[in-house]
Amino acid sequence: MARKHIAHFTNTYQPFTNGIVRSISSFRHTLTELGHNVFVFAQQVKGHVDKEPFVFRYPAIELPLQAYPLTIPVSSFVDHLLPSLKLDVIHAHHPILLGQAAANTAKSHSIPLVFTHHTRYQEYSHYVPLPRELVKKIIDRWVGDYMSLCHHIVVPSESTKIILAERYGITDQVSVVPTGINPDTFNNADGRTLRQQMGWQDNLVLISVGRLAEEKNWRTLLAAMPPVMAAYPQARLVILGDGDERAALAALAKKLGIAAQVQFLGNVPFADVPTYLKAADLFCFASVSETQGIVTLEAMAAGLPVVAVRGSGTADVVTDGVEGLLTDNNKDALANGLLTVLGDEPAQKGYRAAGPKKAQQFDEKSQAQKLLDVYDRAAAAQKANKKVITDPHRPIFDLDWQELFNGND
Repeated sequence: MARKHIAHFTNTYQPFTNGIVRSISSFRHTLTELGHNVFVFAQQVKGHVDKEPFVFRYPAIELPLQAYPLTIPVSSFVDHLLPSLKLDVIHAHHPILLGQAAANTAKSHSIPLVFTHHTRYQEYSHYVPLPRELVKKIIDRWVGDYMSLCHHIVVPSESTKIILAERYGITDQVSVVPTGINPDTFNNADGRTLRQQMGWQDNLVLISVGRLAEEKNWRTLLAAMPPVMAAYPQARLVILGDGDERAALAALAKKLGIAAQVQFLGNVPFADVPTYLKAADLFCFASVSETQGIVTLEAMAAGLPVVAVRGSGTADVVTDGVEGLLTDNNKDALANGLLTVLGDEPAQKGYRAAGPKKAQQFDEKSQAQKLLDVYDRAAAAQKANKKVITDPHRPIFDLDWQELFNGND
């Protein structure tokens, strides 16, 4: 296969850590190993110096209460640089800001445009101080309009593909390409020393990983814990991750009377996550807003039994009764699921054996090869002047932008 020149446009990149950054980093590393040139266009971060090559930064503004610097999608340096890169494909990871810059660049230079639908964007409507249902409609229309500019859409799971078909009417030029992992990194990690350092030798360690935000459903997980900890006084819930809900969740743990058995460890370097997973006894998860459930997959790769709320993303990687147990989205069902698994050692043994086998299906190289195939199909579509088709009869396309912004005085 001929060497490709690939550009990723993202509103967030290192030094930050989230699912999108992980996805871009994973694919970039593997595609580079396969002999391709991969460029990243991202936001400028004050004080950060890139250690990896070919990362180009757009200016950004640091805002209070903003998790990441706000990208300004204008750069004369990038405009001057782009033609010299001889790009074969542009891969956007957001529908706004640098996503729009990606679309404009693709159009002006006649380059295929690929977009990964990483996020269930509706789940973030609570961050906008407007009526939630209105915000959801605006977000849906915005995302739908953006995807119609693209030559191919990538989704990280089958459940996300179904959502695109149901909500936007997209049934063609869309491919499932999950973010790959290195299963051996998790399976071969040794958590014994960390377990001793953390004083967990006599504990039953339940671990969960993710951003501490409302859409991640942490309150349900915490609310499920009192009966579990009453039955297993040695149980300890360890949470890796940080976010704007941390103080509220700590207060909730105190209110529930379990604060002494809950540890919020904050953000942990990704290189250390396999060790933390290996130091634990079970992985628990309550989010229903995932598009892939990569942290659950990593826990499975580490050989942990999984008890999780049944939701998009998670149900794509966990087969109920094979690698773990999936429950309804309420505290009682989740608590009962945890108690069921903790009380069934043969089931735990089976889940521990099945998890790493399932994780092998998501190795980085096989997913990178799928992405290269997507790039070829996007190039063919661009050559044929064929963009992604959305169904104009879907309810989201009834939203009248002019009436919304000009007619509602």
